[in-house]
Amino acid sequence: MFSTIYIEQELLNHPRVEKLLLRYSGIPVVSIERYGEVFNRKAQNFRLQKLKPALIIAKKHNKSVLSAPEGYGLGGKHNYYFSHLLNCIYDCRYCFLQGMYRSAHYVWFVNYEDFSEAIIEKIIQHKTEPSYFYSGYDCDSLALEPITEFVDYFLPIFAGYSTALLELRTKSTQIRKLLDRAPQDNCVVAFSFTPDKISRALEHKVPENKKRIESIKKLQKKGWKVGLRFDPLIYDDDYLACYRQLFDSIFSEIDAGNLHSVSLGVFRLPETFFRNMQKLYPDEKLFAAKIAHRDGMVSYSEEIEKNMISHCETLLLQHIPEQIYYPCLLE
Repeated sequence: MFSTIYIEQELLNHPRVEKLLLRYSGIPVVSIERYGEVFNRKAQNFRLQKLKPALIIAKKHNKSVLSAPEGYGLGGKHNYYFSHLLNCIYDCRYCFLQGMYRSAHYVWFVNYEDFSEAIIEKIIQHKTEPSYFYSGYDCDSLALEPITEFVDYFLPIFAGYSTALLELRTKSTQIRKLLDRAPQDNCVVAFSFTPDKISRALEHKVPENKKRIESIKKLQKKGWKVGLRFDPLIYDDDYLACYRQLFDSIFSEIDAGNLHSVSLGVFRLPETFFRNMQKLYPDEKLFAAKIAHRDGMVSYSEEIEKNMISHCETLLLQHIPEQIYYPCLLE
């Protein structure tokens, strides 16, 4: 799975690292001082590294829990995100990570205890007010679960704080760890979707929609709270038919009346990220048509964006109650 495993020197004897090395004993291991030596090198090629990425094991120093961007989330007042991983095993052409990072290698921060300390501090700070924590902003929450054991560590942490909610955002079908434990009231497993046609063209290595739908059915049967995330909306000449088919295929299979939340978001990128992505994939049609630049961001034209939001909202609200709908419309 990994071409090389880089490990910060102070973590060589960390229990999580030792366990990993037993599992991948045949992969070259390189000791480093800090993960930036590898991850932030100049003249790296994200596209080439994506073909055979390395795993970098590191310690997260400071700022392990950050305020979520404005408009991101489920309508709460106190919104945060945290990332035990940087980068994703999937290869979605629209993903901002390939425009933000120089490297496609995965970084795994193994100092979970420091993350949990920072999370608990935020929860206590807000006393009885609800606080929301989003995992999956810089990675996929579950895709590397057999290695990271993220769920096993963090769910018990959140179990002790009823005012906090944890969102696990994913495109993965790695749900065994969840099915093996009792559902947790303050955790929502949020699955991201795009229409089949768009997914096949742009979401490389991602499990098929039908497989993710099967995962949702299993989780709902077990009693887990499930969310749906249609973010970002991706334009296609027949996008309306594509999203109609997507919604029909999902809601004909799952228990829509038992969903926790559904959100819909627009396609937007900082211009610097967009330029980096264009350099990586100059022939990608996604970056060539219907794109508009405004206020330092790249998105679709205002007319296309408004039409997509309006039409997709109308379709979506035919299947779900408005009370669980949370548009993620970043300004």
